[in-house]
Amino acid sequence: MSNSIQTNVDSIIAQNNLQLNNQFKSQTIDRLTSGFRINSSSDDAAGLAVANQFRADVAELNQGVRNANDGISVLQIIDGGLTNVSQMVDRLKTLATQSASDTFSGDRGTLNSEYQTLLGEINRQAQNVGLSSGAGVGARYSQNIGVYIGGSAGVQSNAVVNVNMGGSKVDAVGLGIQSTNVLGGAGSEFATGTDLNAAATILANGGTQAFTVRTASSTKTVTITGASTASGMSASDVVNQFNQQLNGTGISAAIGSDGKLNFYGGNTSFSIDAGAGPADGITTAAAPDLTNANLNNSVLTVGAPVNGDTLAFNVNGNSVVVNLLAADTAQSIAGKVNTALNAYGIQAVVDNAGTGVNLEGTTAFTVSKTGTGTETLAAQTASTAGASNTANANAALAALTSAVTNLGLVQGKVGTGQNQLQYAVNLANSQISSFSAAESRIRDADVAAEAANLTKAQVLSQSSVAALAQANQTPQVLLSLIKNA
Repeated sequence: MSNSIQTNVDSIIAQNNLQLNNQFKSQTIDRLTSGFRINSSSDDAAGLAVANQFRADVAELNQGVRNANDGISVLQIIDGGLTNVSQMVDRLKTLATQSASDTFSGDRGTLNSEYQTLLGEINRQAQNVGLSSGAGVGARYSQNIGVYIGGSAGVQSNAVVNVNMGGSKVDAVGLGIQSTNVLGGAGSEFATGTDLNAAATILANGGTQAFTVRTASSTKTVTITGASTASGMSASDVVNQFNQQLNGTGISAAIGSDGKLNFYGGNTSFSIDAGAGPADGITTAAAPDLTNANLNNSVLTVGAPVNGDTLAFNVNGNSVVVNLLAADTAQSIAGKVNTALNAYGIQAVVDNAGTGVNLEGTTAFTVSKTGTGTETLAAQTASTAGASNTANANAALAALTSAVTNLGLVQGKVGTGQNQLQYAVNLANSQISSFSAAESRIRDADVAAEAANLTKAQVLSQSSVAALAQANQTPQVLLSLIKNA
C-alpha cells in the first residue's frame, strides 16, 4: 500500500476495476436485451463473419424457395393447358373416327368444320401457355427453364434447377396435325415413291430431298432433312416434316396403305414435283408433277399463243371465256383462269417445267381452245372423288395417334419439372433450418449464462464501489501522522 497523499494507487486500481465491471455489466445487459451474443464486430469479429455468411445464405434460399414455388405454379398452369389440349385431341380423334367409316352418311364438311375449329383452338391455347411453334411470347416456355434456388456453397451452376422443356410444342404444328382434315377424297402419290414403312433407311446421315409445291396462290419449296445418324428417319418423321412445312397451303401428307407418301388437298388444286434425292430418298427417282387426284382436270400445254386465242370453259351450263394474248406465259394464263373461274371451283396451277398449266376443278367441266396459236389441251380426266372418302380421315387418325404420343412426352416433361422443383424446395427448406441453427449458435446470446453474468457483474460493481470508498479513506489515515508530529 502506498503511503503517499499525492497519489492514491489503491483508489486508481479500484476505479479501473469499477470501470471494467461496469463495461462487463453493460455488455451483459446489451446481450440480454438484444438477444444476440454478437452486437458489434468487437464482440467476435471472426464469428460475425461466419454468422453473416449463414444469414446471407438463408436470405438467398428464402427467395429461392419463392422462385421455385413460382416455377411450380407456372408448370401447373401449363399442365392445365395440356389437359385441355389432350381433351381436344380426343375430340379430333372422335371426329376422324366418325369420318373414317364408309357407312357414314352425313356431311363430312360439317365434321371438318368442327375439326378445323378445334385445330385453331389448340393453336390459341398452346400460345397462351407458352408452348407454341412460333417465336416470342407464344413459345416462351418451349426451352430450358432455369430456376435459381441457391444453397450451392458458391458453386453457381448448382444454384440453378434446370427444367428441360426444350422442343416442347403442343400447337397443331408441333403435334404434327396442322394439315389434317376429315373431308372425303382420294390421295395422290408418286408412282416412283419409296415404301417408307419398309425402307431400311430414309435420308440417313443428314441427307435431304427438296419438293416444289405449287397451288393457285403460291409456290414453295419443301425440304425434308434426314436424321444425322446412319439409321435415318422414320416414315412418321417424313410426314411430320411435310405437314409442318405445308401448313397453310391446304395440303397434307400421310402414308398410304402401300407405305408410299400420299398428299391430300381436298378442294385445293396443287402440283408437287419431287427433286432428285439420294439413293435412300423419299422417291426412287425425280418424279414428274403430281396433281390432286380428287379433282376433275385437264392439261394445257402453252406453245405460242396468238392475240385472239381463247379458252372456253363450260361448268354446269355456265360459259366462261378466257382471252389470251401473244405475250401470255404459263404463269399469266394461270392467273387469268384463276381470276375468271375461281367462283366456279376451277383452279389453274403451273407445272414444274413452266410450259404447262394444270386445270383442275371440284366439279366436272369442259374446256376448248380456239385460235391459231400452238397451245394444246389434253383430254379431261374425271375426278376419282368418292373412290376413297375415308383417306383423309385415316391420315388424320394416324397423325392424331402420333400427336397423343408427342403430347404425352410434353406432359411427362411438365410433371418431371414439377417434381424436380418440389424436391429442390424440400432441400432448400432443410438448408434454411440448418443454416439458421448454425447462425443462431454463433450470433444468439445464451440467456441463462448472460443472466448469471449480470448477477456477477452487479456484485463486482458493488464490490468495486465499496473498495473504492475504502481506498479513498487511506489519505485520512496519513493525516493522523501529521497531527501527532
